Amino acid sequence: MRPRGLTAKRLALALAGAVPALLVLAQLLLPKIAASEISSRVARYGSVESVEVSAWPAVKLLWGQADTVRVKARSLALEPAQAAKLLWESRGVAREDLSAEKVKVGSLELSDATLHKRGRQLSGLASADQAAVKAALPEGFDVRLLRSQGGQVEVQASGGLFGVGAAVDAVALASNGRLVAHPLGFLIEGFQLTVFADRHVYVEGVSAGARASGGYRLGMSASLR
Repeated sequence: MRPRGLTAKRLALALAGAVPALLVLAQLLLPKIAASEISSRVARYGSVESVEVSAWPAVKLLWGQADTVRVKARSLALEPAQAAKLLWESRGVAREDLSAEKVKVGSLELSDATLHKRGRQLSGLASADQAAVKAALPEGFDVRLLRSQGGQVEVQASGGLFGVGAAVDAVALASNGRLVAHPLGFLIEGFQLTVFADRHVYVEGVSAGARASGGYRLGMSASLR
């Protein structure tokens, strides 16, 4: 019969050797598993080109945490609520970069879209041509960019937007975490339209600029709450 102390010692040595091996194996496999899971989530809404995940130590991926995530997509189509859900699912990622050649959010078609997440801060940019903007509006309605500054976008709206038959100036801005729009003018400024609202995504500002090639470059900053 072997001494009990010797058996326990061998078991301890075996465990001591197994733990580093398991950690190395986890470091190799867990990022790939996480990348596959993220790819499956995003692919519900379109075509994904690649996903890269890094985390040190990799075992924190088991708790939904990661150091960096990079996602490249060809085309996506999702509703605003679905986009907000994807953002909230990434709350444990310290640094995330997403790019897509084409994105359709609700009825608005966008191109050359990028999203950057640093901690809980979000910033996004995307392009929209004039035809795409017009197609997203009800028939007979139109908007023309006037200016953009201080996290607000001012446009001229025509075709009966906001219940006014004549063309009116209107502004889109963040209000208590929501993206809202309202006409400018003493008698009608109290009318307000909520464009986007989600309890997890706190909108902080929006921007828009005309592109030399036509259309607009749209931006939004927000944070996860």
